[in-house]
Amino acid sequence: MSPGVPSAGSGRRPAWPGMGLSGFALALLGLVTFGPPLHAERELRDIDQPPHEYAKRTPRDPFSRIMGGLASGEIALDRTDEKRFLTSLLSVLGVPASSQMLVFSTTSLQLSLISPANPRALYFNDEVYVGYIPGGRIEIVSVDPEWGGIFYIFDIPREGRPLQFERSDRCMNCHARDDTGQVPGLVVKSVIPGAGGGSLTAYRIGQSGHTIPLEQRFGGWHVTGADSFTNHYGNVTGTQSEGKLTKIPNPPGVRFRWDRYLVPRSDLLPQLVHEHQVGFANRVAHAAYLTREILTESAGQLSAAQAAEMDESARNLTRYLLFAEEAPLPAGGVAGDADFKSDFLRQRRTAPGGESLKDFDLTTRLFRHRCSYLIYAPSFAQLPSILKQRVYQHLGRALRGDDKSPDFAYLPVAERQSIRTILKATLTDLPAGW
Repeated sequence: MSPGVPSAGSGRRPAWPGMGLSGFALALLGLVTFGPPLHAERELRDIDQPPHEYAKRTPRDPFSRIMGGLASGEIALDRTDEKRFLTSLLSVLGVPASSQMLVFSTTSLQLSLISPANPRALYFNDEVYVGYIPGGRIEIVSVDPEWGGIFYIFDIPREGRPLQFERSDRCMNCHARDDTGQVPGLVVKSVIPGAGGGSLTAYRIGQSGHTIPLEQRFGGWHVTGADSFTNHYGNVTGTQSEGKLTKIPNPPGVRFRWDRYLVPRSDLLPQLVHEHQVGFANRVAHAAYLTREILTESAGQLSAAQAAEMDESARNLTRYLLFAEEAPLPAGGVAGDADFKSDFLRQRRTAPGGESLKDFDLTTRLFRHRCSYLIYAPSFAQLPSILKQRVYQHLGRALRGDDKSPDFAYLPVAERQSIRTILKATLTDLPAGW
């Protein structure tokens, strides 16, 4: 989940902008595309129409699966106060408090409660995103392996009242539009908030993922743990007069108390990981919806054009998995919060030599082995086989060095071999001879 809102439906536009791109924003200044187009000009069908029928599906995302137990009390939560409730909820969901990011732009369903004096907190793991505003409601985006984001909002129970979960259609106004490629996904915005609310300008509009330059990110967000890196839009509000934008510093912890939140930071590293995950979630959901449409249209027999379209989708997803066009980290690298590192690495799949796709680099790039750990995510594992096998074929060619295009020239031979070794040891459905 990321600053944004949602609502399923109309006004569809072609594909969604940019392959190795990245995104988050609102509306005004400079639309920049980072990477080649994600797809040609196909316009996806409305998500509530056949063959998708999103609203009619029974979700199988992690939160939906435990919702009944939470409502009945079979899964107990601490209702003593807001913070204890949030802590126990995150624990049940396996979401670490160390992933906390604070957002003070009014880019959420509960925008009337958000301000520099009352930021919104976001927490996440590989599949679940939790939003919390002191004095507000809990927001959940949980990723279904077939249907993308599933959105819930609910009150923190008080005075012994039962938990009541609302499946939020309003979230789809933002979370199934241009920012997500018209499929149920995640939104990350980068704006300069006005001192009195609203947004004065926006950056990297309609883009998401690790390819977005860092200097275009973090507008409306608090960023800690990045003292040597100041070339970004975090930690500022602004005013605008006669077309001139004036930035006003908004240091974290000055206009609000840290003790209202679970940890006293909004570290840079979780925000970098979160951006990568948002880009992945949107791309894999778009690929799944596209494939579903092609298979419906083909009636079991792909035309040459349909096969080419599916192959393009697979190649673009492969490029993202292999961190093509990843934005470089700041000079001197990133330290990263120690608690978040420990929590993030707790569930890592390892090859016999102990190497994992979750191993950080943090000098010039995010990860040591540039193949996303989200290749293990249910949303990738349950892609239609006809698409996933194409991704595996592209991955194999890239990692063996058979693909001679410039797309993967940035990967040294030794790194390709390491990635291939890890994948062969940790995936069970690779094609024979891969």
